[in-house]
Amino acid sequence: MFMDLLIDGPSIHPESITADAAGALYTGSMAGIIYRALPGEAKATPFIKPDAGNGLQAVFGVLADDRSGRLYVCSVANPFAPRGAQVPPPSAVVAFDLRSGRFAGRWSFPAPGGVCNDIAVSRDGSLYATDTSGGRILQLAPGAATLTVAAQADALKGIDGIAFDSDGTLYVNIVTTGQMLRVALGDRPDNAVLTPLQVDRKLEGPDGLRPLDAHRFVQAEGTSGRITTVTIQGDKAHVTVLREGLNSSPGVTVVGKTVYAIEGKIGYLVDPALRGQDPGEFKITAISLQ
Repeated sequence: MFMDLLIDGPSIHPESITADAAGALYTGSMAGIIYRALPGEAKATPFIKPDAGNGLQAVFGVLADDRSGRLYVCSVANPFAPRGAQVPPPSAVVAFDLRSGRFAGRWSFPAPGGVCNDIAVSRDGSLYATDTSGGRILQLAPGAATLTVAAQADALKGIDGIAFDSDGTLYVNIVTTGQMLRVALGDRPDNAVLTPLQVDRKLEGPDGLRPLDAHRFVQAEGTSGRITTVTIQGDKAHVTVLREGLNSSPGVTVVGKTVYAIEGKIGYLVDPALRGQDPGEFKITAISLQ
């Protein structure tokens, strides 16, 4: 049985959603508040709030990593907030205890900063974060004190979602061009091998990307408001639509046979005809995985 969940707060405009092994759901917000819904709850309520200690700005990518017991999030200067004279802190990966929400660490993006958009963790516990504007994949090795550049290329400009499949192969999508790429990291940032996949259905603003099983992923397409599965066979990718008609859908995750998607409602932040109007309630939409 599956049901939609309300996100208990105003003007949330979430960008990403994740789930832990127990089925708890976590989503961020443009205000920097991280919301959580425990299994069986009908609402996602504030779990972590910005403060001087954690330095959270707008929260983009979120990833629950049960192996480390941490919730990793992308802290980003809110692109829709008025700019003052003060330069905002750079994008950062911020970690919290998955159970208590206690602050556990912060790793700023190396120069020139960029935009932290999503996160994945490899088999060996290395964390990888995408830098959308910089066209980079950043790595935090286990025990490392800083993020380093694992891959950088013009073909990665616009990089957004990132995920590993069951055999440890890394895939990313490019939100600006609608591409999916297989990534083989090299010994230098400029030595990564990037293989574009032949996708059998046009991707419109591919964003959140989460592994399902074997070589299959669930993906959110923000521009089209579509949630899909993507099955990869060699250099080809077969896309199956699960749900359409969402109001800008940047994030998706999976719990058992249920896919959970969010609506960003970004039009209310960028469209002059909608800006300043009430976007209404924000919810987490449950979709049966067939």
